[in-house]
Amino acid sequence: MAPAARVSLNKFLVTARKALLAPPAQRPNPLVFVVGNESADLDSLCSSILLAYFCTYRTTPPTLHIPLFNLPQADLALRPELTAVLEPAGLHTQDLITLDGLPKDDDNVTPENTQWLLVDHNSLTGPLAARGFGGPERIIGCIDHHDDEGVVPLTVKPRMIEKSGSCMSLVVEYCKPVWEELSRLEREEGNADSPGEEEWESQMAHLALAPILNDTTNLTSKDKTTGWDRGAVEFLEGRLTQFQKTSATSGGQGYDRTAYFNHITSLKEEIAGLSYRDILRKDYKRWKDGGLAVGISTVVRGFEYLLTEIGDPKKFTEALRAWAKEQELDIAAVMTVSNPDGKFTRELLVWAFNERAVKVVKRFVDKNGEEELQLQTWGGGKLDSDDGNGEWVRCWTQGRVDKSRKQVAPMLRDAMKEAARL
Repeated sequence: MAPAARVSLNKFLVTARKALLAPPAQRPNPLVFVVGNESADLDSLCSSILLAYFCTYRTTPPTLHIPLFNLPQADLALRPELTAVLEPAGLHTQDLITLDGLPKDDDNVTPENTQWLLVDHNSLTGPLAARGFGGPERIIGCIDHHDDEGVVPLTVKPRMIEKSGSCMSLVVEYCKPVWEELSRLEREEGNADSPGEEEWESQMAHLALAPILNDTTNLTSKDKTTGWDRGAVEFLEGRLTQFQKTSATSGGQGYDRTAYFNHITSLKEEIAGLSYRDILRKDYKRWKDGGLAVGISTVVRGFEYLLTEIGDPKKFTEALRAWAKEQELDIAAVMTVSNPDGKFTRELLVWAFNERAVKVVKRFVDKNGEEELQLQTWGGGKLDSDDGNGEWVRCWTQGRVDKSRKQVAPMLRDAMKEAARL
C-alpha cells in the first residue's frame, strides 16, 4: 500500500493512515513504524516524517514506513512552532498520526506484527513500551544523537548513533542518496501525480531545516553544532533555488535562514497562555531504572518567569507535585533554558519524593554537582526544601550551560542504577 511514485508529504501521510486503519488482510504485515522519542519535540516529529518518507522509497517496490508521533493528539496544541513548520511543508497537525491513531483493540496490531525504526532515541519508552512494542527483536534500525543505551542490535541497518546538534542532521545524511535519486528520476521521467520539483524540494527542505536551526541556535552554538549539522544545512539550502526560497515566514521575499529561525524560536518560547501542567508536559521524558522512575521536563523560560508570570511558588510546587503523582515518579526534575539580558542560562530543579530517591539525588549531586554541572543555589534557596518527611528539593543555576537533558538524564539514571546495586 506504499505510494508507487514520489508524492507530496500530505499524500504520503494519507496513504500511511489508510494503511494503518485498513482491515488486517489488506494492510502490510508487519507494519513498519518510524517513531521519535516521547518528548515529541520539533526534532523528533520532523525527523520521523522525513525518515519514514525516504525509507519508504529505499526499496523497489516501495515499502511503506508509517511515521508515528509519540504523543497524544491533544498535546500537538502545545506546540505552535510545529504548526508553523508544517505549513511550508503543506501539512497540518491533523495530518499527523499520533498515539491516539494507533489501534488499541486490534489483535493484529501487536508487538509481534510490528517493526520499529527509532529516530532521536535508541530505546523505546513511555506508552508504546508499556504496550510491549519496540523490543530489541522488533527494532530494524536507529538514527539518534543521544548516548547509546545498548538496546538497538548491532546488526540492524541503519544503526547511526552519532553526536550532532540535531538528529535531523543525521537523518538528512542518511536520506541524501534516496532524495537525490528521486529528484533525478522525476526530472527524467516526469509524473503527473507528483508535486512540481520546486514545490517538493521546498517542502522537504523547510521541514528538515527547522529542527536543525532550532537545536543549534541557528548554527551559532559552539557546544551543540557539529559538522553533521553544518553539512546538512549546506545540503538543504543547496536544494532551494531562488524560486524555491519563498517562505511564508519571510513575507514572500525569499528564504532567509535567520528569519526562519527567529520565527520558530518566538513561537516555541511563547508559554504565557499555558498552565503549569501543560508547561511540564510539553517537553517531557520519563525513564525507569533501578526500580525508580524519573521524569524530566524541559522549559523554555527560567524559574523567575515561571514563578511570576505564570503563577507563584506555591502554585508551581503544587503543580509539580501533582504532575509527579500523575506520572508515578520517584524523582521529578525541571530544566529551564532562557536568555535573560541576552545571556544563555540553564537552571535545574530536582525533587526526590521518598527516602531511596533522596539518596539517589544526593549521590547525583555529590558526583556531578561541582565539576560536571557547576551547580549554584538558585534564588537564595527559596525553592529548596528538606522537610524531614522523606522528601528533598533543590534548585540551582547551572554553570555548565553546555549540559542539556541529553547529558543530565544519563547522570541521574546512572545514580539510580548504582543505588540499585548497593
